[in-house]
Amino acid sequence: MGRWEPDARGRMIRAAMDLFAERGFEPTTAGDVAARAGVTERTFFRHFADKREVLFDGAGVMERTAHDAILAAPADSSPLDAALAGMVAAGGLLADQRDHAVRRSRIVAANPGLQERELLKLAALADTTTGALRARGVAEPADALAAHSAVTVFRVAFARWIEGEEPRDFAACVADAAAALRALT
Repeated sequence: MGRWEPDARGRMIRAAMDLFAERGFEPTTAGDVAARAGVTERTFFRHFADKREVLFDGAGVMERTAHDAILAAPADSSPLDAALAGMVAAGGLLADQRDHAVRRSRIVAANPGLQERELLKLAALADTTTGALRARGVAEPADALAAHSAVTVFRVAFARWIEGEEPRDFAACVADAAAALRALT
């Protein structure tokens, strides 16, 4: 592929996923990804700060989507229900990317450094969720409790969503995990 071909970012993501699956994350370099995608290493670094960011590229969009959905939740929603609306919206971004999510999850699970980065991403999502709940007028500690509970529901729902052969609706996975959480009390 030449550098003039469209969708350089998409080609680099696909190339990185293929290389990480074939060789492992650590041995694969940004240069390897760029070469496989048919772009220069400089082009790679114009799109991504480092090779980890290929795997965590959508975190900001996911946070904004959750934030906006929480603010848009009905006024009479409980803090947890508003936060869960954000998780459903964030998960909705993954709807057409299940195969990518499964592959990404396997790559992250195989590398402790990536697992740490995943936890940081989830912590940022919890912070964003807390901020959105606070903007809705939810006081402490209810804002943080609802946010962290919703992110935990998201993690459990995601794990259920990527397992098995038959894809499930992400919102249904969130509803199931939320019901299990509520059953604990």
